[in-house]
Parts: sequence; structure tokens; C-alpha cells
Amino acid sequence: MARRIPVAERRARLARRHRLVDEARADSAAEVAGSLVGLHGTDPASVYIAAAVRMRSATIDAIAAELYEARSLVRMLAMRRTMWAFPVELAAIAQAAATDAVAQNERRKLEKMLVDAGVAAEAGAWLELAEGETLRALASRGEATGAELSADVPQLREQFRFGIGTKWEGVQTATTRLLLLLAAEGKIVRARPRGSWISSQYRWTPLESWLPGGFPEWELEAGQTELVHRWLYAFGPATIEDVKWWTGWTLGSTRRALAAVEAVEVDLDGAAGLVLADDVEPVEALEPWAALLPALDPTAMGWLRRTWYLGEHAPALFDRSGNVGPTVWWDGRIVGGWGQRPDGEVVYRLLEDVGAEAAAAIEDAADSVAAFVGGTRVTPRFRTPLERELSA
Repeated sequence: MARRIPVAERRARLARRHRLVDEARADSAAEVAGSLVGLHGTDPASVYIAAAVRMRSATIDAIAAELYEARSLVRMLAMRRTMWAFPVELAAIAQAAATDAVAQNERRKLEKMLVDAGVAAEAGAWLELAEGETLRALASRGEATGAELSADVPQLREQFRFGIGTKWEGVQTATTRLLLLLAAEGKIVRARPRGSWISSQYRWTPLESWLPGGFPEWELEAGQTELVHRWLYAFGPATIEDVKWWTGWTLGSTRRALAAVEAVEVDLDGAAGLVLADDVEPVEALEPWAALLPALDPTAMGWLRRTWYLGEHAPALFDRSGNVGPTVWWDGRIVGGWGQRPDGEVVYRLLEDVGAEAAAAIEDAADSVAAFVGGTRVTPRFRTPLERELSA
């Protein structure tokens, strides 16, 4: 008979393995990112805040040094064509397990756009020339913005319409699409941003110059197996639907990877869950804990089935596309959301009565986040109802 893992135990696992309690704090952002199998990077500030709340001591400058001096973290597209920040070792695994497939899809889409827009009848030849010129220009400059590269490479200035006949129809230059493709193929990488730590405009540099030797090579199936093994330790128990959603893979690829790691079934209050074969034993309960997590935090976004930690709060805290805003946690579940006033003040709202002890701990957590951001206003890319209200 499959062992039952109750919600309380799932929350205790989450607290320790996602480094949200004092006994599990990390010493570096790279250590946090490894434990969580990556930090969501669509919002640049989320990488910093998600790491900081899980570290023993953190400053913006120290995390920036990991990203851009030690280069122990790499920003890249991976699962579900989402931006992530990975430790270098994990970036190599994600490249094989997910990003190579993203690159293939991006190449097909760009070739179709070029043909449909009349830019090139032979899109493959056009891309080969544009890629070569872009890589040579970037190698000459060392680091460059998209605008600087488009000044060097005429093909990057080509414009074409996309989404013709849909609500997404618009005009785009080749610069954005081609640089995204080169990054997905592991040829270039995002370097320092043009502005501050909250900027999403990056300089680009050849991967080989940023990380001499590039990424270690992984085969597709080996990479997928390793990725699932790490994810199931960090996020298990989980359902097969959770794994499929998080990875963005087909059901067949998901099942193959789960079989390869020899995942075993457990009972999640009537639903079939999965854990690693050596991770079935119960874990000890914890003292209650509080945390404020940023928009798109990997914990809040970690599972497709979220009721066990989200309750009924999704309408206030998620946008219509399924992106989570800033959340307030108490003892392994989401109990509210937070935002910032125009002057940078951190404010929050509890969506249920949590009691005096929890309220005091949450206030301390809010003070810690406020101290870390130092008055800088962080506006999530995907605005959610409660965050908009609090930030007005």
C-alpha cells in the first residue's frame, strides 16, 4: 500500500527544501537556485528577492557579484520557454533537457515569420548569414546591446509583421528574435543589465567568453532524467501532472524520465503522488514560519495543483495567464499578498485571520524584504489584482 503523505508533511518538506526556515538558509544565491532547480528570471528583481529571503545574509551587490563577476548563475530560457537563473552545472542540464527544444521551436517560428513577411524566400540561408555576422560583431565588441549590434549588422534591422490577423499582431525587428535564438542555442548569453538590478535590458556576450569552455555536454534523455531527479527531491511529492506542467514536456517524455529515476507512488489524500524511492520516510514537523516571496517565485509557481498551499486565494494573487504575484506565507501556505507604494514602502494584506503570533512574524518578514530592497520600487511584469490594489 502506498504511504500517505498528508498536507502538513508536504508543507514541512517545502519549508526545508526551499530554504524558508532558519535551519535551511543558504550562503549564496547559486546555492538557493540549485536547491529550487532554478529561480524564475522573467522579473529581474525576483531573482534577487527570491534568493535573499532564503539566505543567511544577502545584499543586492553580493547577488549581483554572483551573477556578473563570479558568474556562478546564468540567465537563460528553459522549461516552458520561461526565463530562469541557474547555477552553471544546472544550466548545462537544462540546456539539454529543455532549452535545445525551445531553440528548435524558435528557429522554426522565425523562419516562418521571415518567409511570411517577405523578408527572405530562403529563410535558412538568410538566418545563417545574419547569425554569422551577428556573432562576429559581438566577438569584436566583447559585450553589446541589441541596439549596438543592429547598428553593426544590417539584417538585424529588418522589420516584419507577426501574429497577422490575431490580437497579438504587430511589427518586430529581427534583433530581438535572432538574439533570443542565439541564446537558446547556447551561443550567446545575457551579461550585465544596462541599468540597475531591476532592469530587464541586458548586454550580450559570447557564451565562450563569459564561461570559458561553455556548458558541459549532456544528452537529451540523461539531462531530462537528472532534471526530474533534482526537481522531485525539491518539490516531491508531486503528481505526474505537476511534473509534466513544470517541465513543459510531452506526457511520454515525462513518464520516461519518471521511470528512469524509479519514482514510487504515494497517497496525497486520495490523489496519486510521486517521490524518489529513497525519499519516502516521514520528515519532522517544524515550528511555524513566515515569509514574503516575490512575484513568480519558484515555490509559489512550483506545482500545477496548488490547493494544498494556496487555498482559495488564486483570484487575488494570480493573473489570468497563471502568473503569481508577490505572496505572504505562514507555516507552509499562502495567506496574503504584498506590494509597494509609489514611494517604495512595502505593504501587505492578509486574506485570512492568522492570529497574533503569525501577524507579528509576517511583519518581521515584511521588514526584512523592505530592508533588502532599500526603497527601490519593484513592479512585477505581470500585475495581479491584489498587488495592483496595494501599489496604488
